[in-house]
Amino acid sequence: MKIGQVAAQAEVTVDTVRFYERRGVLPTPERSSSGYRTYTDATVERIRLARRLQALGLTLDEVIDALHATDRGGATCDSERWRLEAVVERIEAKIAELRRVRREVRSVMAACDKGSCLFAEPDVPA
Repeated sequence: MKIGQVAAQAEVTVDTVRFYERRGVLPTPERSSSGYRTYTDATVERIRLARRLQALGLTLDEVIDALHATDRGGATCDSERWRLEAVVERIEAKIAELRRVRREVRSVMAACDKGSCLFAEPDVPA
């Protein structure tokens, strides 16, 4: 199939397919005698898998590394679990940061309630 068909079936743009090729998410496609790239259904599935892994929080570099580990064979849930554990650690760090910011915002709001508004200009003697 041609690149437009792959993109449509994978629900991405043609530019995404090309980007994934450049970055190594996808193997270099075969070319027809007329020079067009030709793809298989496996390409669509690989794009879908890459997108799913990204949606779970893996970076593109982590996705590429995971796919290459799978390509080399021997990748299992046990051998790749650390990738998801790293994502969970990043999520927990983000949650902690968001909680810290929420506490700060609430503190500023409480100060506003007491008449000390962060947004108001301080009274400057003339």
